[in-house]
Amino acid sequence: MIKILIAEHLPLVRRGLLATLGAEPDLRVVAEVGSAEEVVTTARSSGPDVAVVDLDLPGLPVVAELAERVPQCRTLVLSARPDPGQARKALAGPALGFMSLCVPPERLAEGVRQVAAGRRAVEAELAVAALQCARNPLTRRELDVLRIAAGGARSTEIADQLFLSVGTVRNHLSRIMCKTGARNRLDAVRIANDSGWL
Repeated sequence: MIKILIAEHLPLVRRGLLATLGAEPDLRVVAEVGSAEEVVTTARSSGPDVAVVDLDLPGLPVVAELAERVPQCRTLVLSARPDPGQARKALAGPALGFMSLCVPPERLAEGVRQVAAGRRAVEAELAVAALQCARNPLTRRELDVLRIAAGGARSTEIADQLFLSVGTVRNHLSRIMCKTGARNRLDAVRIANDSGWL
C-alpha cells in the first residue's frame, strides 16, 4: 500500500485528488493539507511514501524542505499551467515527478506509483519540451542582477544591493537582453522565468 500526502491549496481540487487517488486499491491518502506551512509537520506525523504537491502552494520551496526534513517521502509536483521551464526547475531539485493537473486520473495514479518506486514520472510532451528548452546563457552575476530587476528595482537600487557601480549594472542588463533576445528588462525577466532560469 502506497501512502500519500496531498498538498493542494484549492479545496475543490484537493477533494478531487483525494477521490481520484483514494479510489485506487494500492493507494491510500493518509493526509491532506491546504497550506505550505502544514506540509512538513503533517508529513512527519503521517509518514507518507509520496507527497503530491501543487506548484502554486508554493510547491518548489516545500519540496526542498520536505526532502531535507522527511527524506523518505518522495514528491510529485502538479501544475495547473505547466511549461518546460517549470518542469526543468522542478526536476532539477529533489522532485521525482512533474505533471499537469489535466492528466487523466489513471496517469496520475501511475505517476504516484512510479515516484513511490523511485522512478521519474513526467508527461512525455513536458519532458521533451524541457530537454529542448534552451540552456541558461546567463552568468551567476547576471542572474543576480535579473532577480533584483524582476522586483522592479532601478539600476541604482540593483547597484546598491550588489555593491556594483551603476555602469556595471547597465552593462550586465545590456548583456542579459542581448543573450536572451529580450526587448527590455521586463521581457528578459519573462524569458528567464519561462525558461526556468530564475
